[in-house]
Amino acid sequence: MENPIKSLNALVPVEELAEDILRDKSEVVAIDRRRNENREGLRGLLKMKEEKVWMAVGPLLVRLPKEKAKTMLNEDQRVLDVEVNKIRSELKVKVNKLRDLEFEEPVPGLHLKPLTKEEFAAVGQVLGHHS
Repeated sequence: MENPIKSLNALVPVEELAEDILRDKSEVVAIDRRRNENREGLRGLLKMKEEKVWMAVGPLLVRLPKEKAKTMLNEDQRVLDVEVNKIRSELKVKVNKLRDLEFEEPVPGLHLKPLTKEEFAAVGQVLGHHS
């Protein structure tokens, strides 16, 4: 630490990127919480017998036809799923960039993808399971 300014200049991008990663993680948690609330709402709609339901839209309570409420919740779920997937894929890049700045190896297995149904069935056949 002969030159503290140089050390500080090296640490600033690392800390900024780490803060950005933590912010993205907390955003994913908040979006997941909202997705769970939507799922609860959809399950509640399935149990209701009424044709019109009360739904919270922001700070307002609105009475809507049941099918319109389902459509709105499903659309919101779709948008939230896309948003979470986008943030998670960006997080992988940011984590690897942070590891680069810290002079560490990339996280092994970070870019793994789950098997498709066809691939899983093929593995099952190789192992002798019935598909």
